[in-house]
Amino acid sequence: MYRQAKFSEPLLREKSVSQRVGYSLPEPLGEPVTIPHSLVRKELPLPELSEVDVVRHFTRLSEMNFGVDTGTYPLGSCTMKYNPKITEELSTLFSGFHPLQDESTIQGCLEVLYNLQEYLKLISGTAAVTLQPAAGAGGELTGALIIKACQKGRTEMVVPDSAHGTNPASAHMAGFDVVEIPSNDQGTVDLEALKSAVSEKTAGLMLTNPNTLGIFEKDILQVADIVHDAGGLLYYDGANLNAIAGICRPGDMGFDIVHFNLHKTFSTPHGGGGPGSGPVGVCEKLKSYLPVPLIGFNGKDYSFDYDLPNTIGKVHGFYGNFQVAVKAYIYAVIMGSDIRTASQMAVLNANYLAENLKDHYEMPYQPLRKHEIVLSCEKIKRETDCRALDIAKRLLDYGIHAPTIYFPLIVHEALMIEPTESESKEDLDTFIEVMIKIKNECYTTPDIVKEAPHNTAVGRLDEVKAARNPVLAWNQI
Repeated sequence: MYRQAKFSEPLLREKSVSQRVGYSLPEPLGEPVTIPHSLVRKELPLPELSEVDVVRHFTRLSEMNFGVDTGTYPLGSCTMKYNPKITEELSTLFSGFHPLQDESTIQGCLEVLYNLQEYLKLISGTAAVTLQPAAGAGGELTGALIIKACQKGRTEMVVPDSAHGTNPASAHMAGFDVVEIPSNDQGTVDLEALKSAVSEKTAGLMLTNPNTLGIFEKDILQVADIVHDAGGLLYYDGANLNAIAGICRPGDMGFDIVHFNLHKTFSTPHGGGGPGSGPVGVCEKLKSYLPVPLIGFNGKDYSFDYDLPNTIGKVHGFYGNFQVAVKAYIYAVIMGSDIRTASQMAVLNANYLAENLKDHYEMPYQPLRKHEIVLSCEKIKRETDCRALDIAKRLLDYGIHAPTIYFPLIVHEALMIEPTESESKEDLDTFIEVMIKIKNECYTTPDIVKEAPHNTAVGRLDEVKAARNPVLAWNQI
């Protein structure tokens, strides 16, 4: 059942040829520098390769990868949108600046950051924004730390059972006890369970809207009232902002803290380990708790504002992932009010998939979805022994990236699919056709599905062995 790589690419050290070099250094000017003998390496066990060897190696590896520029990437909740190339090109104009330059020499950089702060304030309905956090989870932790600083003596953070896994993790890292509440039969927050969970210990509630099922929390104003009446704060996980940006604002729903995923909603690169950016916006009463510095403007000059008496301090070196912020700002300028249209297209695409797949896969919780859908393969597994994992692997054979699987936890054998607004109707029709074909394969030729993928560089891996005997370091032996 488990196979080795079908198309292998040797490691660079395996391609090494003695005395082969890929560089040439100029002769030193003047007297050569003498390096103390004690500092000279006895050996440097690096591969000996030409420039052509190295370029071909990494180009080959890149061809074995899959990305949003390659094909449909419906990774649920991750919002793998296409990244406009103009944002990449224009951001390079800012690559020559140093973070320790004097404010007077980087006024253009500060203006971009200030304008992005103002844009995010506008689109979220918040009073102030920090751009420091380097990822969504970093934004979550920043928000949790702000709640911790403001809500002294309160020890509990309420989290729905459908929440992103980083929500309870961020709350725990900030020192809170996590109180989980169940969803109701509509897939949204159970108001009675929430009322029972809040108390004088409640520091806040972490929630995303729409939630991880792609369902809008229609009772959000009541949720906010319940939390606020208990003295808690309402935190907005911005992972799903892509469904409502330009249509409605978290601040208007009653959220006190909002984090953004610039690498999701604002189409900066996402995946591959980074970089990301997770700015945080807050209501007026929490502004003084934000990390320092913010970017200030006096009508003439831009500057770093450290005048925040209750600040939680820094959460990132310097001013966050600057070029990611630049790309997000360029995207925001290009889109303007069309960000609303992008959100509407994301919602339309998700519901188009739901309508065309609902008769082939189970779809728990029936209200219309926003930006993503969650299908269940539980019935298919029961009848064919093909799991959600198998179906996701089989998608790879058709040139489509696998969706998120087994999440949220409240849906058994879950396939979490988010098409984003980037996909055309033709792309969606192809995805639908492939999903139906795979479902039929589960019943007619299940082994093909259970042994997938067949057409990728690496076949089915032994996940049990990888989990029990992980290789966490590499030694050049």
